[in-house]
Amino acid sequence: MTEPILRDIWYFALPAAALEHGRMRRLTLFGEPLLFGRAADGVPFALRDICPHRGIPLSYGRFDGREIECCYHGWRFDTGGRCTAIPSLVEGQRLDLSKIRVAALPCRERQGCIWVYWGDDPAPTEDIVALPDVPEGRPAGIAETMVFPCPVDHAVVGLMDPAHGPFVHRSWWWRTRRSIHEKAKAFAPSPLGFQMVRHRPSSNSRAYRLLGGAPETEITFRLPGVRVEHIRAGRHVVTGLTAVTPIDDATTQVAHLIWWTTPWLTPLKPIARLFVRKFLAQDRDVVVMQQEGLRHDPPLMLINDADMQAKWYYQLKAEYAKASAEQRAFANPVTERVLRWRS
Repeated sequence: MTEPILRDIWYFALPAAALEHGRMRRLTLFGEPLLFGRAADGVPFALRDICPHRGIPLSYGRFDGREIECCYHGWRFDTGGRCTAIPSLVEGQRLDLSKIRVAALPCRERQGCIWVYWGDDPAPTEDIVALPDVPEGRPAGIAETMVFPCPVDHAVVGLMDPAHGPFVHRSWWWRTRRSIHEKAKAFAPSPLGFQMVRHRPSSNSRAYRLLGGAPETEITFRLPGVRVEHIRAGRHVVTGLTAVTPIDDATTQVAHLIWWTTPWLTPLKPIARLFVRKFLAQDRDVVVMQQEGLRHDPPLMLINDADMQAKWYYQLKAEYAKASAEQRAFANPVTERVLRWRS
């Protein structure tokens, strides 16, 4: 059921705090080597990490906050990918530098996250995830990324799977196998996806109890693979972002970031970070085991209601690709309904 990587849409690239002023960082996303950087004025940029001269990665070069200098022959490029200098040229040799470019991808910083647009539109419409109760420029309290050795679709479906918790995430601090019981959650369409409408967390989700009071949570999923959970407990909030970005056809980056206003959580960051990494590792490890079976290309089964979110994901992805190809407005296929399952 793995399909091509969705194009013409914004993807999460990396936490903004991981991109320092005047520095560069190399990532592979969408099967392409990409160079992310932050100019001296603080504005982030993204370029294809290949010098058009002799093909060496530009990330091996120098960056002075304004221009990137290739380490091989000293060709220089600005943060928009335009060639600004070729040191080997002598007087009288004519070469139009304006025609030499490194491919640039639209790149934006929003609410502590760096987003990159993967597609053909050089000036895409601004449609980047808005995180509730996260002020602009505030870094996440916790930001962890992990590589999953699987295609992006399997990582996304695993992200939204409500039935695996008591088996994959079985822990004293989360839930046990004996805690399985029936649940019913209301869902509704939302921009480029759907949401589990605000509700009291399930009684077997122990971590929520640490917030005190009577916490309520709303969980939103949207294409291409972004899950946002907004928890309110009294006057305090916790906002979590989980973003799935393809590295290539067989490998995926999963990032999890958390912001909070609860003061007592800050001293516990080292412990909370361990729990986050443990949670991600549990999902990664089960995906590794899953790939052993998927190598044989077996037919897969999605059932109602536990797998309805996965069905919606494939429907949303197909509709987005079709709407883009037909150059028409996206028509959300999700309708309001209550889903019931045991977990």
